[in-house]
Amino acid sequence: MLRNAPKFYEVAKRIVEITEDCIIVAHNSSFDYRILKTEFKRLGFPFKRKTLCTVELSKQLIPDMESYSLGKLTRALGIPVSDRHRANGDAVATVKLFKMLLNKDLDKAIIKDAVKVEQKSKLAPNLREIIDELPSETGVYYIHNENGEIIYIGKSKNIKKRITQHFTNTSSKSKKIQKLVSAVTYEKTGSELAALLKESAEIKANKPIFNRALRRTIFTHALYSFIDANGYINLKIDKADGNESPITTFSTRASGKHFMFKNVDDYKLCQKLTGLYDTKSSCFKYDVKECDGACIEEELPENYNKRISLFISKYSYENKNMLLIDKGRDVHEKSVFLIEKGIFRGFGFFDLNHQINNKEILESLITPMENNRDTQHIIQSYMRKNRRLKIVELKNNP
Repeated sequence: MLRNAPKFYEVAKRIVEITEDCIIVAHNSSFDYRILKTEFKRLGFPFKRKTLCTVELSKQLIPDMESYSLGKLTRALGIPVSDRHRANGDAVATVKLFKMLLNKDLDKAIIKDAVKVEQKSKLAPNLREIIDELPSETGVYYIHNENGEIIYIGKSKNIKKRITQHFTNTSSKSKKIQKLVSAVTYEKTGSELAALLKESAEIKANKPIFNRALRRTIFTHALYSFIDANGYINLKIDKADGNESPITTFSTRASGKHFMFKNVDDYKLCQKLTGLYDTKSSCFKYDVKECDGACIEEELPENYNKRISLFISKYSYENKNMLLIDKGRDVHEKSVFLIEKGIFRGFGFFDLNHQINNKEILESLITPMENNRDTQHIIQSYMRKNRRLKIVELKNNP
């Protein structure tokens, strides 16, 4: 294989060019970097680059693995590897592993450290140059000051467009960001749900100075159920109460009502029993022959309750085991979100040939995330609005 390969001095100039202003990522990077430095030293060239080691990062972010060799680690994580022990195959596997590590690094230690060291030589102060480097894709972005500290975290379906808005806006906050910004990093998520969840979790973890004005609770109202004296399941939209378990939550009462009016039609529910029509007699739908009379006890409770139970089951994931499958970062992958016994466990990305029903592979792919009221609202709201979201119900615990 090496008989007709070029000598090192023949490719040295190209290596300098492609690694300039870059961080070299390798599995056991100290070995690769030492070889490079030794070869350049023989040529009289002081080769110096910052490196990141996916062995060390894996030990920090994925502890307790049986082995951290590239082959065994990628196999345990379900990362497909072709052309093993060849430069291209190992490099592609390392890229996929590094993407997974970036996703698991909720504290953003990797990018904060990289920006702090590299930004002064890499990034021009001109805001236009920063914008030109950004993608027009869905993801989470991080605005850094000159020390690499994250001063603002946001999400967008179009990162480039959103950062342009930050840099051209004349509001007080935007002007302060424009003065302090030294670098913008980002993570593509493909899925808007992944971006929303990462934004929420990482704002809580990093507490950037310009995110402090963000409302602590992003929803105000919730949908609750109760059984009345006649045995009918009733629904009501009320202010969100942390002590009660809601079916789903809303940013405003108006958005809740809009949602319910549509589902009254879809599930042939009673306006009175869903809290949309305040009356002591029949509801409006009954008067126009679109309600079977649960409001005046003409329809049997067991018949009415079957339909309303179907509605509740669709929009509540309480006690459910399921996977939500959404877009990935490219055409070859998808994002997966794990709900276990009604609790959001985390999310990750998988190649289309992954067997995500395999418990060990699924657990290795998932970046654990906190299950709180914000994540519940984000997931429920996204499920309501995105009918193309694939939902896989798991019969047994995944």
